[in-house]
Amino acid sequence: MPRGSSPQRERQYEHIKESAEERGESTKRAEEIAARTVNKERARAGESKTASKSSIQDMSSSQRGGRRSHSGSQGPTYDQLYAEAQRRNIHGRSSMDKAELKRALGGS
Repeated sequence: MPRGSSPQRERQYEHIKESAEERGESTKRAEEIAARTVNKERARAGESKTASKSSIQDMSSSQRGGRRSHSGSQGPTYDQLYAEAQRRNIHGRSSMDKAELKRALGGS
């Protein structure tokens, strides 16, 4: 963390770092993710001396993370769909691809 960071930013950094480590990131990568995120938030809030254009104009890190965690990129995985098809005893599931499994399970 940069010198002069507020206690709130210190807590934010630690929280992001711990979350990244829980997701399986290495300690070094977790620290990098946390530092970049906190630095971007500091720039957006006017707490840093310099800020890149993308830091200020792009959507905030918390908005982006929220979108990823709630909407998911492509829905359930092939393995999850296959397991559900197996549980429902859908015939022909072993030769189906992901889209076919979705349709067989009643998805769009």
